[in-house]
Amino acid sequence: MNERNFSVSAEEKERERLPPILNQPPSGLDRGAKQHFSSFSSFISTINPKRASDGPGFSTQCLLPAARHMRELPPICADARQKHQLQEDIERATASGDWKSVHDFYLTTFDSFLELNAAFKKEANAPFNTIEDSGINTKFVNAVYDSLLYTPPDIQKSVLRGIINSLLREWKGPRTKDDLRAYFVLVQNPQYTSTATYVIYAHLLRQISALAEADHHFLVHWFKKLSQRRFKQLVERLLQFISTRLFPARPEELPPMAKCSWWIPSATRVLASSVSALDRGNRPNLTQDAANSLSTPPIISFTDFYNLTLDHIDIMEDYHTWQSHGNSNRFSFCQFPFILSTAVKKAVIQRDSEQQMISMARQSLVDKVSRRQRVDMSLLFLNIRVRRLQLVSDSLDELTRKRVDLKKKLKVTFVGEAGLDMGGLTKEWFLLLIRQIFHTDYGMFTYLKDSHCHWFSSWKCDNYSEFRLVGTLMGLAVYNSITLDIRFPPCCYKKLLSPPIVPCDQDTPVGMATLTLDDMQQTMPDLARGLGELLSYEGNVEEDFYLTFQVSQEELGVIKSYNLKPGGDKIPVTKQNRKEYVQLYIDFLLNKSIYKQFAAFYYGFHSVCASNALMLLRPEEVEILVCGSPELDMSALQKVAQYEGYSKTDPTVRCFWDVVLGCSLEMQKKLLHFTTGSDRVPVGGMADLNFKIAKIDVPTEWLPVSHTCFNQICLPPYKSKKELKQKLTIAISNAEGFGLE
Repeated sequence: MNERNFSVSAEEKERERLPPILNQPPSGLDRGAKQHFSSFSSFISTINPKRASDGPGFSTQCLLPAARHMRELPPICADARQKHQLQEDIERATASGDWKSVHDFYLTTFDSFLELNAAFKKEANAPFNTIEDSGINTKFVNAVYDSLLYTPPDIQKSVLRGIINSLLREWKGPRTKDDLRAYFVLVQNPQYTSTATYVIYAHLLRQISALAEADHHFLVHWFKKLSQRRFKQLVERLLQFISTRLFPARPEELPPMAKCSWWIPSATRVLASSVSALDRGNRPNLTQDAANSLSTPPIISFTDFYNLTLDHIDIMEDYHTWQSHGNSNRFSFCQFPFILSTAVKKAVIQRDSEQQMISMARQSLVDKVSRRQRVDMSLLFLNIRVRRLQLVSDSLDELTRKRVDLKKKLKVTFVGEAGLDMGGLTKEWFLLLIRQIFHTDYGMFTYLKDSHCHWFSSWKCDNYSEFRLVGTLMGLAVYNSITLDIRFPPCCYKKLLSPPIVPCDQDTPVGMATLTLDDMQQTMPDLARGLGELLSYEGNVEEDFYLTFQVSQEELGVIKSYNLKPGGDKIPVTKQNRKEYVQLYIDFLLNKSIYKQFAAFYYGFHSVCASNALMLLRPEEVEILVCGSPELDMSALQKVAQYEGYSKTDPTVRCFWDVVLGCSLEMQKKLLHFTTGSDRVPVGGMADLNFKIAKIDVPTEWLPVSHTCFNQICLPPYKSKKELKQKLTIAISNAEGFGLE
C-alpha cells in the first residue's frame, strides 16, 4: 500500500499518519497543545493488551503531563546528561532500588522532539545543517539506549509513551533539521526488536518514509557515520520487522494485515532511503544500499541487506506487479532489489527464462502446424551440433544461424558420437569451448597474473563475432543454470549492466561504466599502485614524472600511442590536472581501448538474457550467477552427496570425508575444480551440484579420476586413510585449470 499525496493542510496530513483510533482531535482542546487523549488506552492495548494493565506505570493518566506548547520549551542543560552521569545514576539506582532520577531523565528526554535535541545535540544553539555532521552526540545516544535495556519495565514503558507523544505532535510546514535529528535518534531505539512495540515502530517508519527527498538525503549521510555494529543493528531491526509482519509467529499480537498494509512498504522505503539509495553509476532508477555504498569500504556487505524470508513468498507475482507498474505508486519488493537474495533473483530469472522458452517453443509449434508441416519435437530445443576438432568455428556458426532459438532449452550433440544429452554433453561443450577460447594462445583474452583473471585483448580487427560468441555463451550458461569456470575482474560485470537493458538506439554506447582506481586495482593492481603514487606524490609532478595526456600500449607486437584528450601529447601532467589524467587513463584502458570487443560481448550476453529481471541484479550477483559463489561448505556437500557402488558408511567413503574436511580451503577448492570443472558453488548451494562419489574397480595403486560433466569423482577401494589422502592429493594437485600457471 502506498502513501497518498494530499492537497490539504499540514495538520490534516499529520492526522492521516496517526493510528485510526487517534485520527480525530479531542473535543474542547486546542490543536498543538499537549493534552489527554481519551483513545490512548485503546491504542496502548493494540501495542500489547497484557501490558496495558500491568501496573500504574502504564496508566493513561500519566501519559501526557500538563499542557504546554512544545516549541516554547527551554533547552535542557547538556551537562546533566553526560554519559558518565547517567551511568553513575543507574549504578546508584541499582544499588538502592530508587530509580526516580533515572526515570525522570528518560521520561523527559523522550517526551518530545525538542527534548530529544536538548538531550543529544552536541551544542544546543548550533544549527548543524550539513550532511556531514548530524550534530548528535552518538556516543551518548548509544549509552542511553544500552542502559535503557537494563532499566525496570516502567522506565522502558515511559520511553515508549514519550515516543508516542513525540509522533503525535502537530507539525506544520516542512520538517526542520532538529526534527530530522529526532528521527535519527528514535529509529535507533533497540526496543523495536519486540513485537509489542511494532505499532509505535510502524508509525515512526511511516513518518520517516514520508519525508521529502532532501530530508532523506541528510539521513542517508548521517547513517553512514554510524559504527558498523549500530548500522547493522538498524538494518537487522528493519528486516526483522518486515519478516515478522509477513509471517508472524503469533498473529494475534499484531493488528490484522488489512488494517496495516502500509507497514511493509514504509519499512522497506526507510531501509531503501535511510540505509539505501542509488548504486553508484551502474543502477539508474533503482534503489540500492547508498549509506552503505557511500562509505568506502562499505559499512557492511550487500548480502546483509537480504531478507531471506522473501525466499518463501510468491516472488513471481511480485515480479509481474513490478513489470506492470514499474517504480510507480504500486508497491513491490522488486522496486527494492537490494532486499532480495541472489537465490530469489536467480529463481525470477529462471522462471522468466522458462516462460520465454515455452513461448518460443509454442510459437515454433504453431508456425509448423499453420503451414501443415510435420511437427518435429527437436524444434522445441536449441540444438547445437559440433565437431570436436572445429569446436569454436562450428559453435559460432550454429549460434549465429540459430539466433532466433537462443531462448529455447539447449541440447548439444557431438558429430559422430552416439549419446543423448541429459545435461552432461551440454556441460562438456561449455567446458571445452571456454577452455579453448580463453587459452592465451587463442589471443582473444589476456591472462593477468597479478589479479588471476582474464581481460579483453585490445587488438583491432574487422570481425568481433567471437567476442559475441563468448557473451552468448555466458548468457546461455545463466539461462540454462550452468556454472562456468571464467575469471573476469568485477568491473566486467559493472560494464555488462551498463545499461542493464539494451538501448533501442544502436548508436547509444554500451558497456561504458564509470570506473575508478578501485576497479583498476582489482584488474591491474601494479598499474593501479603506480597511478596511486602519482596522485599522492608531493614533489614536482611535471618534472619528475614527465608525463603527457597520452598512453602507449602494445598491439600484436606493435607499440601504438593514443591521446587521452585532444592534443594530449602536448599537455603535460601536473599536480593540478593529475586526477583528470588518472580518470582518463582508467577510462581508456577499461572502456575505450576495448570498446568494440566488449560491445560485441555485451550484445551476445543480452541476446540471450534480455529481461527486466537483469535490472534486479548487482554486478556482484551477475558474477555469482555466471561463475558461482566462492564460499565453500564441505560439511553441507557431505550431507547431499550421492553414491554409486558405495554407501555413506563404507570405510573408503568415511576416509574420503575425513580427509576432505581436514583439508585447507585451497585443497578443497582444488578438489571441487577436479570434480566439477569449477572451484565455485552454484547459487542454490552445494545441493545444486549433484556431487557423486562412485566406486571404480581398479587396483588401489590407481589415482582417483573424475567426470566433470557429471560432477562425479571415482575412487578405487583404498584400504587406509593415509593411502587415500596421498592418492587424492596427487590427483587434484595435478589437474591444472586452463589459463592458470
